[in-house]
Amino acid sequence: MGEWTWRGFKIVQAVVEHLPRAWAYALAVAASRFAWWFSPLARPRLEYNLKVACPELEADPKALAGMSRLNFRNHAKAYADLMQIPSMHVETMRPLLKTTGLENLEEARVIGRGVLVVSPHMGSYEVVTAIWSATVAPVSVFAEEVEPRGLFEWYRDTRARLGISVLTLGQAGIRKVLDALREQEIVITAIDRDVTGSGYLMPFFGKLAPIALGPAAIALRLGTPLLPACCYRLDDDTYQVEVAPIVVAKSTGNPRIDQVRTTQELLRHIEGFIQRQPEQWHVPHRIWAGGP
Repeated sequence: MGEWTWRGFKIVQAVVEHLPRAWAYALAVAASRFAWWFSPLARPRLEYNLKVACPELEADPKALAGMSRLNFRNHAKAYADLMQIPSMHVETMRPLLKTTGLENLEEARVIGRGVLVVSPHMGSYEVVTAIWSATVAPVSVFAEEVEPRGLFEWYRDTRARLGISVLTLGQAGIRKVLDALREQEIVITAIDRDVTGSGYLMPFFGKLAPIALGPAAIALRLGTPLLPACCYRLDDDTYQVEVAPIVVAKSTGNPRIDQVRTTQELLRHIEGFIQRQPEQWHVPHRIWAGGP
């Protein structure tokens, strides 16, 4: 995002923040239609990724187009949620959230080593993190530092107002992640896209893709349980969180083998989340070699 785009974002955000939720979504849907038709790279990349995740779409261009259109629509609504968050309160958001598998989160917390939640890029996770931070335990998000700097600072400050810490990728961020987990906090990260360019090649939907081994490495180091989870939007614009059983990283004395084995177990859950809700998985980025 360039400086002028960032300024445009701020203007739109200032308007959307104060709109009724239904109006904000109507504006988001209109924007998603424009983006779907005129995105030169985002749509082809998204559709390529969807075909890898859901091979049946390869032979059905109409279904693929419908899936990607709905995907853009859901992602635009997630952006509307993000733009409205500065004026939202946890008390008003809580009734919008449904959770299955909450007992898995409680089981992970009882271990007393913090909780490292591993998720795909799905849904309005700011809503979930805000509610968990207010009702369960302090929450940090381990994420890339986006450009320009002003946009990143807006993301960080907006989340901070809701009690969410943003920890950037890099050595300093990793140290803060370790500190947060030692304080028995919840840290959320994603492994379905290689942001740093240092991922390990392993099968993801049957094709080799670079995948971050960092969460598994941290779990092995601290004994922190890994918790696969995802968030997605329901038809009535409420949110559903699905929390899978914990993944425990077990050491055999060979760190790389242990990291890969643990990450493969996480990926099985991530693949299941995506295949059950592909219209919610918005990753218009290159994941596999050969993609646009």
